Amino acid sequence: MIASMTGFGRAEVTKQGISAMVEVRSVNSRFLEVGTRLPRSLAQREKDVKDVVRARLNRGSLNVTVKVEKNLNGTAPLKVNTSAAKSYFRLLNDLRKAVKLKEKVKLEHLLNFSEVLEAGEEPGSDEQEWSVVEEALQEALKQLDEMRRKEGQELSKDLEKRVRWMDETINQIEKMSADRVPEEKKRLQERVTQLLADKSVIDQNRLELEVALLADKLDVTEECVRYRSHNKFFLEALKGKDSAGRKLNFLVQEMNREANTIGSKANEAALAHVVVKLKEELEKIREQLQNLE
Repeated sequence: MIASMTGFGRAEVTKQGISAMVEVRSVNSRFLEVGTRLPRSLAQREKDVKDVVRARLNRGSLNVTVKVEKNLNGTAPLKVNTSAAKSYFRLLNDLRKAVKLKEKVKLEHLLNFSEVLEAGEEPGSDEQEWSVVEEALQEALKQLDEMRRKEGQELSKDLEKRVRWMDETINQIEKMSADRVPEEKKRLQERVTQLLADKSVIDQNRLELEVALLADKLDVTEECVRYRSHNKFFLEALKGKDSAGRKLNFLVQEMNREANTIGSKANEAALAHVVVKLKEELEKIREQLQNLE
């Protein structure tokens, strides 16, 4: 199913005294790029977060923000490193005596050393925290995916409408090209008549070459058939179950190639104008495809 690469998802989960809030924002990108903003306690889980995202998405530039709060039930999240505190106290006392300071070592002096207070998490709390965060992340990605698919459906409707218009335009181009054949033949006959007025300059090889060049220049049937084929595959890809952004981009490139060939064969203003409109529509489709997964 066609999906946009733009979306947003947010989820909150609270379990075992741990509250996790996850926000996921996504914009278009050629590849899958994942940026994270995690709390310090989950810094080592960055790879796990990216693995969860890659398991669900194929393309897009994503930013994942995670916030965690813990209900400590009145207990402090830190504990005192007694050994470090005693060592710093002795060190400060030695320094005070060395420089002959009368001021005594106070608690505020010891608190300047970060090692005195350290995290007091219980064993296994990291796994519990990650379990809650992962559940919130999965829910946020689910919401993101739903939003991307809804927007993809709207884009799909617009693209289908444009492709069907191109089908009608190709029919118009083919008819216009066929209608030109009698006119061009008449023009060629006039040129042949001028040659026959002076038989000494008649060149049978040149005459055959002129006819061959005319037939090749007027005939756009092959290009129109291929263009319709690309349109058919484009519509099938839009309705398929798999992500088709890259495939659709390839088909648009092939459509543009056929449009260029048709344009090079159009030596009439009206036909050239229709081809220009066709290429303008292709450019609009190409811009829309930049946001499809």
